[in-house]
Amino acid sequence: IMAIKEIERDEIEFICKATGCKPIADIDSFAEDKLGYADLVEEVESNGSRIVQISGIKNAGKTASIIMRGANQYVLDEAERSIHDALCVIRCLVKKRALVVGGGAPEIEISQRLSQLAKTQTGFQSICFQAFSEAVEVIPTTLAENSGLSPISIVTELRNRHANGEKTAGINVRKGTISDMLKENVIQPLLVSTSAIELSTETVRMLMKIDDILASR
Repeated sequence: IMAIKEIERDEIEFICKATGCKPIADIDSFAEDKLGYADLVEEVESNGSRIVQISGIKNAGKTASIIMRGANQYVLDEAERSIHDALCVIRCLVKKRALVVGGGAPEIEISQRLSQLAKTQTGFQSICFQAFSEAVEVIPTTLAENSGLSPISIVTELRNRHANGEKTAGINVRKGTISDMLKENVIQPLLVSTSAIELSTETVRMLMKIDDILASR
């Protein structure tokens, strides 16, 4: 009987999902309905490191393992983040099958529409719409700053392009200019933009409901 020790919690969940088994806390809970299935479980050597390989599982399409190698831990962490981001994009597309252009184009378009709507309102509602409009512009401004571009000139040009009806115009970080994101094939899941706006709005509403803060010791 093979016994494997020091397994991380997320690895336990992965193995359970792959083999169909259920985790148990003590031997008294051990029963046939808790067992999983695999044709072979073996320890193999790959490029000087030893790994436990599970093959011949029934639900082969539900799980997959990715082995990453790098010069140091920083490279591995960055590779893991990149893969995680890519999987999150696929997850967003599965949940909502819609795409929009990137490069800050959706945010600047939303900002301009809200700014126009603010002019039709009166009182505090006009101030709220204008403040929301300015807050959304933070995304293209940050994108320009992170790309080493001048955020003032880039965002100003982006506003002018959208005001002239170029709704797909966005920040081209490779060329350092404003260009058509559809022609550049810069697209992103719609759920990314909608989730960012919804979550930030909910956070602001939650903070506005706080009447007072009591310091506790």
